[in-house]
Amino acid sequence: MPEKVTTLPHKPGVYQFFDRHGEVIYVGKAKNLKKRVASYFNKGRYESHRLAILVSRIEDIQFIVVESESDALLLENNLIKKYQPRYNVQLKDDKTFPWICIKNEPFPRVFSTRNVVKDGSLYFGPYTSANMVRVLLELIRRLYPLRTCTYQLTPENIQKGKFKECLEYHLGNCKAPCIGLQSEADYNASIENIKRILKGDIQEVIDYMGELMNDYAASHQFEEAQSVKEKIRMLEKYKSRSTVVNTRIHNVDVFSLLEKGRQVYVNYLKVVSGRIVQSHTIELKRKLEETPADLLVVAITDIRQRLESESREIVVPFEIDYPMQGLKMTVPQKGDKKKLLELSERNLKYYHFEKEKRNEKIRAKFSQNKELEQLQHDLRMEQQPRHIECFDNSNIQGQYPVAACVVFRNGKPSRKEYRHFNIRSVTGPDDYASMKEVVYRRYRRLINNGDELPQLVVIDGGKGQLSAARESLQELGIQDQVVIIGIAKRLEEIFFPGDSLPLYLDKKSSSLKTIQHLRDEAHRFGIQFHRQKRSQHFTSTELEKIQGIGPKTARKLLEKYGSVAEVRKLDARTLEEEVGASRARAIVEHFKE
Repeated sequence: MPEKVTTLPHKPGVYQFFDRHGEVIYVGKAKNLKKRVASYFNKGRYESHRLAILVSRIEDIQFIVVESESDALLLENNLIKKYQPRYNVQLKDDKTFPWICIKNEPFPRVFSTRNVVKDGSLYFGPYTSANMVRVLLELIRRLYPLRTCTYQLTPENIQKGKFKECLEYHLGNCKAPCIGLQSEADYNASIENIKRILKGDIQEVIDYMGELMNDYAASHQFEEAQSVKEKIRMLEKYKSRSTVVNTRIHNVDVFSLLEKGRQVYVNYLKVVSGRIVQSHTIELKRKLEETPADLLVVAITDIRQRLESESREIVVPFEIDYPMQGLKMTVPQKGDKKKLLELSERNLKYYHFEKEKRNEKIRAKFSQNKELEQLQHDLRMEQQPRHIECFDNSNIQGQYPVAACVVFRNGKPSRKEYRHFNIRSVTGPDDYASMKEVVYRRYRRLINNGDELPQLVVIDGGKGQLSAARESLQELGIQDQVVIIGIAKRLEEIFFPGDSLPLYLDKKSSSLKTIQHLRDEAHRFGIQFHRQKRSQHFTSTELEKIQGIGPKTARKLLEKYGSVAEVRKLDARTLEEEVGASRARAIVEHFKE
């Protein structure tokens, strides 16, 4: 390898290290290619174990000579993005940013896009916040009615009457240039103001509109003057919301850095005329032993290139070697630029705080997995119970018997999958037969639909209910595919089929709490349905007292109108459409009495 190094030029450029598979494992820049690359091989001991590993894996070196250090910096950034080498700083931000486009066409449209097409259209941005784009477009549309159609609005097409005004015109969102109701000069005057707003020259637009308002008022066009005044108020509100520092600070990029171990965060603020118009944070991950200054250079290069920044001044927290000609670097000690830097640093702290909150949610999800693992261990299950179902019966002395099935996925209730059951084949208070029926119906349907079976089924009851449910699984031939247990309320005993001795789980264990949660949820859901059934019975009985009205007709009316009180309000004609003339007369006569 030293032989290859001896052929390198003493010129600025970019070098690439390749491993034995021909993959790029590192890209670097250098003021002097020969000296920089040779430094990797002239060290007896390396600063870090990672650097030693990198050098041991270098099998080939390639280089590109450039004119200046700034060219080397930009080329290095592009090659890192292209190859994503294993030992380079990892940038964790590869999203595309939105732009606001003013289309190159007669009566230009104004819209957001993430694709820049070189067709002569004007693009403003990119914006680091899609919400900011929405706010700006909403402001523009409220200030200036613009077309949204894609018609070719050439003078010839308009004169020939090829188009017709659309709904946007009737809603007041467009002045219908397509049929000649708005001149191109008037439309383009709005476009010029929009350009000023997007460039940040809001005060210039406010001044222009102030003169226009005065002209309208002087000529007694008070409605027009009031309309312009409202637009000025919107612009003032938008402007005041974003002014944070001295307005003499113009076109400055502010960068701050926060280190958290191998993770590093860099925040960027773009300031135009004292207003923050962009804010963005990226994450980097150290791969070797890069210094904070090295990492800040990587971040600044990437952000300025991707956001196409033309600022000639950057504000940074400490001195860095950033070889860009014509660029002023400021490390403020006090004043407004120092306040801007502190604001950027606060943004970083908030960003990191929010990231930690998101990570806590992920850890909580992981904790759920641990609980399921514990439940699997405590119940001696072969599979982790990610899908659990629990059954409960409800009746009062055998009347209105119903059952409920609740579903938990990954330890949490999946309420959209909860199911109620009306008991069909059982008369009288027979909990065992009722349980057997609903378990059979539930899993016969899952099997017929090809749906997955749960890993665990919990029965709210002791050995009797458990045995009945087990019989249903046997009749369906799935007794070996599903683990089924019963939980007795009094002592919280866990029963298994065929085992007369219960299992006692620790009262504080997550496993028992999960099973209790299932049991309580099934009981709540079942009781809710039972009360609903009793209520329906009492209300439908009132209708069934009427001569010629049976349960089916009563149920039809209640399902449509909700209650007997609402049915009472219906006139004869409406009732006739629902149940026929004779039944309608009977209902009307009944409620008259």
